[in-house]
Amino acid sequence: MSDSLWVFGYGSLMWRPGFAYEICKQALLKGYHRSLCVFSHVHRGTPKTPGLVLGLDEGGQCNGIAYRVSAENRDKTLEYLRKREQVTNIYLERQVEIWPVGEDSSVTATTYIVDKTHRQYTGKLTTGEQLRYIRQGNGQSGKSTDYVLSAASHLEEIGVEDIELNALARLLKGRP
Repeated sequence: MSDSLWVFGYGSLMWRPGFAYEICKQALLKGYHRSLCVFSHVHRGTPKTPGLVLGLDEGGQCNGIAYRVSAENRDKTLEYLRKREQVTNIYLERQVEIWPVGEDSSVTATTYIVDKTHRQYTGKLTTGEQLRYIRQGNGQSGKSTDYVLSAASHLEEIGVEDIELNALARLLKGRP
């Protein structure tokens, strides 16, 4: 039987994992940062009116949530994640080293990193461009605005400050 599985979530997996897990705790990933760098063509937008969602982009570090999945649920969880995260192949499934809070050492986790060669990769957008795509996006999983507000809210709940995301959330709520 295979080993248990660690999954690292940095976007909607933080508040809506959609799979059974044994342990859920904060974790740190080095070498990548959370960024609104993905045009959403399915979950939070369409190809004609894309929304924006988070991706892991190169550089920096990212605080997120680590889930440990039992060995018996490993294959089912990977199948679910691939169906959810790979709908347009904007993300690359990778094994990364993360540092879960309270663990004595790092663990290897599955996560999804943005493919910078994919047509849905936005690169660096201005705040105005981000707001335009966020406000227009509405897809199978809801509005891009709700996604960004949920991400900012969840990060605040777990004590993680994301300056860019918080600033966008304030602007979406009509606050400077």
